[in-house]
Amino acid sequence: MSAARILVVDDESEIRDLLKEILADEGYEVDVAASAAEARAICAEHAPDLVLLDIWMPDADGITLLREWAEPTGTTPCPIVMMSGHGTVETAVEATRLGAFDFVEKPLSLAKLLRTVERALDSARDKRRPGRSLVPPFLAPVGRSPVMHALREQAQQIAPHETPVLIVGEPGTGREAFARYIHSLSPRAKGPFVQLVATGVSDEGAATALYGAEDANGVHPGVLEQASGGVLFINGIEDLPLRAQGMVVAALETQSFTRVGGTTPIKANVRIIASATSRFLNPDNGGAVRADLLARLNVITLHIPPLREYAQDVPELLRYYVDRLVDEQQLPFRRFSVAAQNRLRNYPWPGNVRELKNLVQRLLILGGEEEIKLEEIERELAIHAPANEPLVKQDLLALPLREAREHFERAYLQQQLILCNGKVGQLAKRVGMERTHLYRKLRSLGVDFRQLAED
Repeated sequence: MSAARILVVDDESEIRDLLKEILADEGYEVDVAASAAEARAICAEHAPDLVLLDIWMPDADGITLLREWAEPTGTTPCPIVMMSGHGTVETAVEATRLGAFDFVEKPLSLAKLLRTVERALDSARDKRRPGRSLVPPFLAPVGRSPVMHALREQAQQIAPHETPVLIVGEPGTGREAFARYIHSLSPRAKGPFVQLVATGVSDEGAATALYGAEDANGVHPGVLEQASGGVLFINGIEDLPLRAQGMVVAALETQSFTRVGGTTPIKANVRIIASATSRFLNPDNGGAVRADLLARLNVITLHIPPLREYAQDVPELLRYYVDRLVDEQQLPFRRFSVAAQNRLRNYPWPGNVRELKNLVQRLLILGGEEEIKLEEIERELAIHAPANEPLVKQDLLALPLREAREHFERAYLQQQLILCNGKVGQLAKRVGMERTHLYRKLRSLGVDFRQLAED
């Protein structure tokens, strides 16, 4: 694949030269223009993949050029990022209205600029890709690993059908995100997505919570009615009281329900998606789960793995949550150093994606230097590590001996290798193994010691 071509349009030579040098170091092909006239000429000769466009220039301002390119006969359909040291809200709004991808202020934060460049180019590739999803990108669970790719494909296959879905995984793995993803791809996408947290339902209040009620003060819809035409997501269904479980079964069987205090049956026009931990599927669950409910929900099951099983997606998840929290909560932008990303990629994440998001949010709120270094990560992990947390948070007793041993050895050696700064010689002394045997062991477990040493 050829490198993306970026056009930098700015009347300040120092900024042009600096951006050209930095972007070239990042592997991009870079053209520069000092004026609108030069920019037009370069675009006519070489169609860029992205334009970084200054607002204030001697012959024509950037907004005028952007408006020109936005016309139906315009010559550059690529993303355009506006730059200005004198930006105002009105200018940013106008640039966005005319189709600018983003607006960055001077003095430029180079880390933020590079992040914006990546996002803009990714956006352009998605638009060119045939058969792309029409779902907004933020709805799709994040990750480029084979695991996440397969999960998204499975969710896309499940979405068009009306069958109930059971999403199984450890707490914090993103079960709700996949429920929303399925809903967004389904024929019910325009209908409501209503969430019922099972731990908040009592035996006494189950009927009102699910079916609703009628009294002298009027009608009080339950969640089945609130979700009519859409999806009811039952979060943690194994925690739903047995009486409430029976009511869900009855509504699924009869496709109707009657409000408390009412007499007229109401059609249950709703799709059920439920989440549960793996113990929900265990037939010997102590009677906490009705067999008829399990039978109805277990027709289609989506298994969400813990984050430690697709740790290669950790750097992308870190960037995603930084971007999201900066945009949604106006927190200061920070970026993770390579060493910090690598440390977190090898962390077992007992709290899964939820723990990762909380870590990012905490680091942005507390603030500090723009680059988050390894030392800061080590302090955070030491402060918030549970006292009795096992090295590998997994039910090893549920695995065959060989598989359980491999899980433990992989996590153990990865953590020790980090402490040895990726040096296998030091690791051999630390764990008491002969170096040749240790190399074979690392290879057999899939531990990439070369990459760790480079990082």
